[in-house]
Amino acid sequence: MSESATAAAHSPSILPSYLQGTWWAPENPQRTTDVLDAVTGEVVTRVSTEGMDLPGAIEHARTVGQRSLGELTIHERALKLKELALFLSEHKKELYQISFRTGATQRDHYIDIDGGIGTLFTFSSKGRRELPNANVIVDGQVEPLSPDGTFIGGHIYTRLPGVAVQINAFNFPVWGMLEKFAPSFIAGMPTIVKPATPTGYVTEACVRLMVDSGVLPEGSIQLVSGSARDLLDHLDYRDHVAFTGSAGTAQTLREHPNVLQNGVRFTAETDSLNAAILGPDATPETPEFDAFIKSVVLEITAKAGQKCTAIRRTIVPNAQVDAVVEALNARITERAVLGDPSEKTTTVGALASFDQQAEVGKAVDRLISAGGTVRLGGPDGPKPERGAYFPVTVLSFDDARTPEVHSVEAFGPVTSVLGYGSVEEAIELAALGSGSLVATVCTHDPELARQFAVGIGAHHGRLLFLDRDDAKTSTGHGSPMPHLVHGGPGRAGGGEELGGIRAVKHYMQRTAVQGSPDLLTGVTGVWHQGAAANVATRAAVEAGEAEHPFRKSLETLRIGDQFASDLRTVTLQDITDFANETGDTFYAHTDEEAATANPFFPRRVAHGYLLVSWAAGLFVEPAPGPVLANYGLENLRFITPVTYDDAIRVTLTAKQITPRVTDEYGEVRWDAVLHNQNDEIVAQYDVLTLVAKTWPMPEVEEADATA
Repeated sequence: MSESATAAAHSPSILPSYLQGTWWAPENPQRTTDVLDAVTGEVVTRVSTEGMDLPGAIEHARTVGQRSLGELTIHERALKLKELALFLSEHKKELYQISFRTGATQRDHYIDIDGGIGTLFTFSSKGRRELPNANVIVDGQVEPLSPDGTFIGGHIYTRLPGVAVQINAFNFPVWGMLEKFAPSFIAGMPTIVKPATPTGYVTEACVRLMVDSGVLPEGSIQLVSGSARDLLDHLDYRDHVAFTGSAGTAQTLREHPNVLQNGVRFTAETDSLNAAILGPDATPETPEFDAFIKSVVLEITAKAGQKCTAIRRTIVPNAQVDAVVEALNARITERAVLGDPSEKTTTVGALASFDQQAEVGKAVDRLISAGGTVRLGGPDGPKPERGAYFPVTVLSFDDARTPEVHSVEAFGPVTSVLGYGSVEEAIELAALGSGSLVATVCTHDPELARQFAVGIGAHHGRLLFLDRDDAKTSTGHGSPMPHLVHGGPGRAGGGEELGGIRAVKHYMQRTAVQGSPDLLTGVTGVWHQGAAANVATRAAVEAGEAEHPFRKSLETLRIGDQFASDLRTVTLQDITDFANETGDTFYAHTDEEAATANPFFPRRVAHGYLLVSWAAGLFVEPAPGPVLANYGLENLRFITPVTYDDAIRVTLTAKQITPRVTDEYGEVRWDAVLHNQNDEIVAQYDVLTLVAKTWPMPEVEEADATA
């Protein structure tokens, strides 16, 4: 990249930033940086942030962004992610055309652009299915803190009150942004995006589409196009920084006073010398060998090897080194076509910049100087004359413990083949990477898989076990999935991204809360034992003095609405009949002598599922009404055995109400407790139902009108 004091009149315009709700660029900057087309070398755009008001942008996020996002519930924000994903899907071809200039092929676009959009869809779905339609998330069970139950404690998550700053690498200008944006948005935290300069124009195009969609609340996203060296100077404990890039830059940021002293939350995903290990059972005639070769070639050719998850170390049995090298070379020669990424026949595009091309060359030279033998490609291998290309390269090392092969990362289409003599040695070699994002273990032997998992699990953020059964369905070594953790220990940065709902909670504060059941019910939106309840009995319901909770729609149902049943006596005939009808003739229900000899039972006892079935009969309201369906039980525990001549009663309480944003119904979680005639707890569980928002439902009203 070149720098100039003034821009020529014919030069491309400066790439704008999006700050405080408007697009901004300096008018006459003294210094600019040219961003070049990775394929042609032509200037694509220029960047400069001279005169940028970063403190104003941060304050805008903390005020306007926080306020607009706080007006929405988690479900409402999750639904907006789906709307945004649908909008971007309609316009992704526009991003493809821009992204070609970064050297990315059409296959690379699927990884970056489609992958980013898919992440939005996934987080939208998980947010609505797994989180409450509120702004407080309950973490774990309540802890009793007093003998009489009047003082309890637990944990909640609430959103951080600052700004989520994401500093991204050049290799994934869309996915890298959206995989951080999705969880922070659901959490309710506004985002400032700082992309890497070489490919930031693709990020700018995506942010422009996001803004133009009209989906996002005001202040929820801002973009810094270019340098932002003093960004961390303006952050404090309210804020969160998520960094992707080199380990050196991550260390510099970690040492910033606001991180060390003022509590800025900082996570990093950095350099990673990931490994693929060929198990000793995966010989050339096995399906695992073929799957291994395909995986390695895919990982060093996709995005021209510019992936933090790419396979840098190919670890194979000593006896298979030559066979692996030959198979890699054959597949690369057949499949790897370097050229113009917009051409359909091209499978390996250019590196993202000419600076990156030079860096890869230097890294490969260091590996060769340390003892690496070029088995294919190399710095002098064939490549297009114009553009930031680097040949697909396979190296091998006589000494698998050569320090450089475990410390020098050539961030391009390069892998090194290393031999091992035993499983223990393979584990040791993988660990020499000092912490990695991902490792693949290719084996069909479950015991070998166990040994590798125990041996290298602590050195990696993710392990892929590849064999003949999952080779076709596996999403691959280098594809972080939004459902699972992305990150790794040590050199990989020690951070953690993605991981489903875990990622949302990274942008929230976990707080211990203590108080009375009533107060914690108010705080959490979840009813707790001992809190006030609106009790209805069967007699009161039949007398018209109370309304059964099952007759209430979400419009009138409230947390704490409760139904208390009468007692029902269990007979020996009931137990025998249930055993005969279900076929559950376990001796505790059918053999008096054996049951009595069991230390848990007084004599023959009722089936637990008989009691749960009876409980439903005790609390159910049979006529059609707002309760549309029972879709499950959770946390069922049987505590006190019930024998014949005992009696049971049930208390059912509306514990949590979650309306669905897009449907005419929502979920209601009911707290169910069974007691015996001595008021001892027999069983506890949650009943899950789907309940109409109004009753009659709109569809029913239309049908009645038609009739």
